Amino acid sequence: MTRLRSSSCGTARHRFATLLALSTLILVFVGGLVTSTGSGLAVPDWPLSYGMVMPPMVGGIFYEHGHRMVAATVGFLTLVLAIWTQATEPRPGVRRLAWTALALVIAQGTLGGLTVLFLLPTPVSVAHACLAQCFFCVTIALAYTTSGEWATTDRVPDRAGVRLAALAATAVVFVQLTLGATMRHLGAGLAIPDFPLAFGRVIPPLSEAAVVLHFAHRVGALAVLAVVVVLAVRAHRSGMAALGRMASVVVVLVIVQIALGATTVLTGKAVLPTTAHVAVGAAVLGSCGLVLLRAWRLLQPRAEDAAALVAATA
Repeated sequence: MTRLRSSSCGTARHRFATLLALSTLILVFVGGLVTSTGSGLAVPDWPLSYGMVMPPMVGGIFYEHGHRMVAATVGFLTLVLAIWTQATEPRPGVRRLAWTALALVIAQGTLGGLTVLFLLPTPVSVAHACLAQCFFCVTIALAYTTSGEWATTDRVPDRAGVRLAALAATAVVFVQLTLGATMRHLGAGLAIPDFPLAFGRVIPPLSEAAVVLHFAHRVGALAVLAVVVVLAVRAHRSGMAALGRMASVVVVLVIVQIALGATTVLTGKAVLPTTAHVAVGAAVLGSCGLVLLRAWRLLQPRAEDAAALVAATA
């Protein structure tokens, strides 16, 4: 495979994109703190805070305004990366990806403002949470497309079906995170107060919407575990050690995530495990997305996988 020009995959821009992705994960954690501490309306105005750029950082203001400060930093980093990419990147697709990231972070900031101005409406809050996950995945894609691996590696046959497994895992994780965000913003996190059973039963009484949503999230966790185990098995069978190791990391993250979910329930939604549950969920999605990108870049598609994708689309 022909190596791309050094300007397109420069080490400095790759490191900057990686910094942006890590900063976004921190932003997800800080945003989770706002909800976990009940500080979503600690600052009642937007874009200023009590009419100030820097209000007194006390009580819930510390979490809400701190979230705004981290978000502004991530937005600035995204702007710098978009301009840098436009100036130095010969690949139109990567340039478009950088501007897409900037558009997403602007939309994300706007949704964050709307959650305050309209007093935390659930649809807007859930959209804010889900868009954050999408933006995180785009920053990971920017970091990977500027890496040396993207520029120099040859493709080998995907004999184990890793590409399709990675796509399925990423999709299932995103659906699970959407369920989790909906449950969180509807206040259904303790709708089932015990674990691992539900009201002392395997299947709880499904007469209340909050219980149904909470139980669906628990079932979704098992589905996520199943798809990432399949992904790990296929990745190890692919013969590519790097993919196998990364898929194994995803399995570990999912196990940690399930443990954090259990701890969240058993501690009555203590702030630290609840917030860590949000951040690790993002890490699971981002890791699945990165495995997907690497599999798509490093492996050639199988004919049967292509047929399955066409059938699924139909």
